[in-house]
Amino acid sequence: MEHRRRSVAPRVYATLAALAVAAGTGAVLSMPGSAAAVTGSATGYATQNGGTTGGAGGQTVRATTGTAIHQALCSRASSSTPIIIQVEGTINHGNTAKVSGDSCSTAAGVIELKQISNVTIEGVGSGAVFDQLGIHIRESSNIIIQNVTVKNVKKSGSPTSNGGDAIGMESGVRNVWVDHVSLEASGGESEGYDGLFDMKDDTKYVTLSYSTLRNSGRGGLIGSSESDVSNSFITFHHNKYENIDSRAPLLRGGTAHMYNNHYVSLNESGINSRAGAKAKVDNNYFEDSKDVLGTFYTDAAGYWQVSGNIFDNVTWSEPGSDNNPAGPNPQSNTTVSVPYSYSLDSASCVPSIVSQTAGANKGLKVSNGSCTPQTPSPTPSSPTPTPTATGTTPAPTQSPTQPGGTNLSLGAGADGSSKASGTSYGNVRDGDMSTYWSPAGSTGSVSVKWGSATTVSKINIREASGSTGAITSYRVLNADTGAVLASGSGAGVISFPSTSLRKVTFEITGSTGAPKVAEFETYAG
Repeated sequence: MEHRRRSVAPRVYATLAALAVAAGTGAVLSMPGSAAAVTGSATGYATQNGGTTGGAGGQTVRATTGTAIHQALCSRASSSTPIIIQVEGTINHGNTAKVSGDSCSTAAGVIELKQISNVTIEGVGSGAVFDQLGIHIRESSNIIIQNVTVKNVKKSGSPTSNGGDAIGMESGVRNVWVDHVSLEASGGESEGYDGLFDMKDDTKYVTLSYSTLRNSGRGGLIGSSESDVSNSFITFHHNKYENIDSRAPLLRGGTAHMYNNHYVSLNESGINSRAGAKAKVDNNYFEDSKDVLGTFYTDAAGYWQVSGNIFDNVTWSEPGSDNNPAGPNPQSNTTVSVPYSYSLDSASCVPSIVSQTAGANKGLKVSNGSCTPQTPSPTPSSPTPTPTATGTTPAPTQSPTQPGGTNLSLGAGADGSSKASGTSYGNVRDGDMSTYWSPAGSTGSVSVKWGSATTVSKINIREASGSTGAITSYRVLNADTGAVLASGSGAGVISFPSTSLRKVTFEITGSTGAPKVAEFETYAG
């Protein structure tokens, strides 16, 4: 059995508890520094199996609540339409609701990336903090998560989220790159926490890079049991594991590559390779820790190839029937080859380079392979959005004048990402100015759709009498492709290049209250 002794420093508990209390009172926890758009590109095993590009090439949206993240996923034309979701602020249970749609499968109390693909979630501005709220990736592929903090996710007590995992992946997940994130807990299993970074049930081609994992009983696992050995091809590099009891990570079956990580205060065990697993362990720095590498708590042996590591004040237990530590003089007992190129920093500089680069809100810096931090250029396909039309997005022509011709919305269908109580999507195409749709919050989207391709070049957004919320920013989307047709603010007639589509979406990305859209009219010319 894996022991569950608790040894996280009490003063660390107190600090994190104080932060949690502050968040609970409604105070905004500001994060230092600023963040750019997605920077760099995937590394390690995430580059294999076709690579990991996330939402590159798709629309970019902003979200300040968990509900808005779900709305963005559900507003896509399909579950595979690329999207980049830029997140700022504190995401918690109070602002994360389930959103329904054909392109998503979400749940309240967790950021749910289920049965979807081609998505990037990135922290921007003053930072993105997922407070007591986990990120769950299931039956999904091509996902990037960058520059966010996930903390204090519980599986017992209150509130609970994601089975207690900060980031968890399961059920046929493929190609995930998690980069420059901070994953934190405030204790172990007895305090209600589980793993910080877990993968199970056939998860493959994952990279965790330039991240911090702190103050937890369990750093993470690859495989949920000795029989769950279908997970493989995971890379961990330039991460800092600090004050972790065990599972840094636990590897059951499969192949993993750990290089240039800094491990500090691994209290019971570290890299636990078992059940036939193979770990390639290169140029890491292990410090003030115990049993940092081996097979522990089982007689199902695992294997390792070691090279260039530094063991600084590391202690080793005696071998036993359920423990096979690699030290005190670790030697390779297998060989592991990796299919990608990578540059190794010297192990002696790992503490320094990792301290300058790992974690959220550190400027997204990386190592140049010679122990020097640098900031790579932002990915060209991830532009920072602005509230008005820029770049290739056509500038809208907006007028309060009623357009001529037939309102194509009459008799069409309608759906959306959210609706306030007592309102309906169908109200926007019924020709009745006394009925309306409102989003469930200050943002949301409503769509008009047809059974066959229909040419549209103008829409008319007509607000109901007594609408108290001004639309401060919107986007008009070709919901078939995700392309932005126009963006701006306010209501009225919006013109854009003539487009043949089956579904057009009016997305409110900002408002001062609760807008009331009585009619979403569409016209061919």
